[in-house]
Order: sequence, then C-alpha cells, then structure tokens
Amino acid sequence: MKDDKLNSFFESLDFDVHELDENHQDVFLEKLQNTSAGNSNKTINVISLWKPFMLVAASVTLVILVLGKGVIQESSNGKDLASVSKEMANTQNFYSNLIKSELTKLEAQQSPDTKILIEDTLQQLEDLESDYKQLKKDLANSGEDKRVIYAMVNNFQQRIALLTTVLEQIEEIEKLKTIHNESNIL
Repeated sequence: MKDDKLNSFFESLDFDVHELDENHQDVFLEKLQNTSAGNSNKTINVISLWKPFMLVAASVTLVILVLGKGVIQESSNGKDLASVSKEMANTQNFYSNLIKSELTKLEAQQSPDTKILIEDTLQQLEDLESDYKQLKKDLANSGEDKRVIYAMVNNFQQRIALLTTVLEQIEEIEKLKTIHNESNIL
C-alpha cells in the first residue's frame, strides 16, 4: 500500500527530462571562465589590502622565531644546565619548551593594539637571554656553583613569568576592547 502511494506520487510529478544542447558544455565553460576572470580581480584587490598586514605579521614572526631560537640555543662558549646533571637537563628542556609555547601564544596575539607591548616584551626577553649567556660563562668558571645554577633556573622562571604576565595583559586589553565596542553598539 505504501509502495502504491509512493509510485503514484512520483508519477504525478512533472520532471524536466529533455536533452541538453550539443553546445551546452561550451556555453558552461565560457560562463565559468568569465566568472573566474571577474573573481581574480576581486582576489587581487583583497590581497593588496592585506599585504601590509601580512608583511608586519611576517616580520614579527621572524623576530619571535629568532628570539625563540636564541632562548633555546646553547652558546658554544659556556656550560648550560643540561651539562650539570640529568635532572637539570630535564629542567632546562621543560622551561625551554614552556617558553617556546608562550612565545607562540604571544605571536598569535599580535595586533596594532598590542604591538608596543609585544616589542617591549621581546626586548626584555633579549636582555634575559644576554643574562643567561653570562650565567653560562659563570657556570663554566665556577665549577658548577649552586648559586649560578639557581640563577640560571631563576632566569628561565623570569622569562616565563614575563610572558605569562604579558599574555594576561593582552587578554585584559582584548576584554576592555570588547566591552568598549559593546557599549558603543548600545
């Protein structure tokens, strides 16, 4: 009974079942080419609008990558934490990976509102990296003095604290901006 109703329903429908013209494919391809030609101009305009932003983002990414490498690369003129003991090697790896992660998060937050804050943070990280390089020399000269080891670990902690604080500040900036925008809408 259900099949009869279904069959009768489809029989009652008027489907358009005529054959396509022989030049249908040519007409379709011509329309497709015309459409894609019009879209390419729009794409070029969009790309030219984003070009300055992409250049800024690329340069910031390059700076962060260079600094990130500097944070983690070992200097050839001194010992590092990994050379002291296996536990210190694990500590160094932990902090280095955490710093890399925080730098990636910082890079993702780049915007005109946060540009100055991020540049200042990167400068402070460079200063901490310079301090760390000096501590590596001191470690080699001191014969693995515990105070120098502690200072090296403290240097890593300062970098992470700096990155965490800046990321929190950026988050607050974004919240304030959202609140401000919402109040302007109302």
